[in-house]
Amino acid sequence: MGLQRWVAGVAVVLFFLKLAAYYLTQSVAVLTDALESTVNVIAGFVALYSLHVAAKPRDEDHPYGHGKAEFLSAAVEGALVLMAGMIIIYEAITDFINPHPLVKLDQGIYIVAVTAVVNFVVGAICIRRGKLNDSMALQAGGRHLQSDTYSTAGIIAGLVLIRITGMVWLDGVVSLIFAGIILYTGYHILRKSVAGIMDEADLQLLQEMVAYLNANRRRNWIDLHNLRVIKYGGLLHVDCHLTVPWYLNVVEAHAEIDALTALIRGRWGESVEFFVHTDACMDFSCRICMKEECAVRKHAFETRVEWTLKNVVRNKKHEAPVAASPREQLHIEFPGHDAPGALRPNR
Repeated sequence: MGLQRWVAGVAVVLFFLKLAAYYLTQSVAVLTDALESTVNVIAGFVALYSLHVAAKPRDEDHPYGHGKAEFLSAAVEGALVLMAGMIIIYEAITDFINPHPLVKLDQGIYIVAVTAVVNFVVGAICIRRGKLNDSMALQAGGRHLQSDTYSTAGIIAGLVLIRITGMVWLDGVVSLIFAGIILYTGYHILRKSVAGIMDEADLQLLQEMVAYLNANRRRNWIDLHNLRVIKYGGLLHVDCHLTVPWYLNVVEAHAEIDALTALIRGRWGESVEFFVHTDACMDFSCRICMKEECAVRKHAFETRVEWTLKNVVRNKKHEAPVAASPREQLHIEFPGHDAPGALRPNR
């Protein structure tokens, strides 16, 4: 949270610098930068408050903690960025209709260049710290600061071009171009925050976790299904069903859960919360069970079912694949059997 206080303070300073550059130059492109800095200031303080809320421990009213406050913070920031982009478009169009001369471009360029360097450095620090702490608010703020840097660099290039050519109308063109970039950035931040609020599945995280568990399976882990992973701020919530041999006692079954827990925490850190339900194996489980020394086996082992994202997230125990009938095999081998000259099954 100390970093976010620092970011908020820097945003205030940069905002006033850009505002000074706008009053010096009367450039709509510089106003574009100043408006985005206004968003930085507001978003910085909103993110600071959200981190304060997210850091609170769970309580009776919030059994999963307060981590989702960070998603709300990112949603506010995304909405503000979108609003800034629309205001910039309005100002650029107004400037096209009623153009005015630009003054003191040299001084404005120097001031804006300094703010770009500071924004890039602060944004990089926020992103790195946000990834380390798994903080949505810090990462969103860092990406916004760096996108501000890129837009500022383009604005500087436009101002230099105007200074060289004297084409004042380029000021509005530059503003419109970077308004589009700002709108895209705002949409991206808002989309990600809404996904977090709605508990949208992180498919990349799920695929990595399933592949890791599949490569490190224990003999008593007959199948894994109904896997769900949800992020609450820095906390990762893992919910799944683990099928184990039916004859394990409570202590032995719990030992398998502990092994699964240790495996995931060893890969994704200690900030993981588990709700693992154990299922007893059924008769059909024998065909996919790789425990050779099982004394109560009723069917011979047939095949190992590889755990994939598709079969692990389903709320259904795994079974051995059913062999296709001769007719089905023929249809599979010759999918175009009704085409002229194709082989057809006997009827």
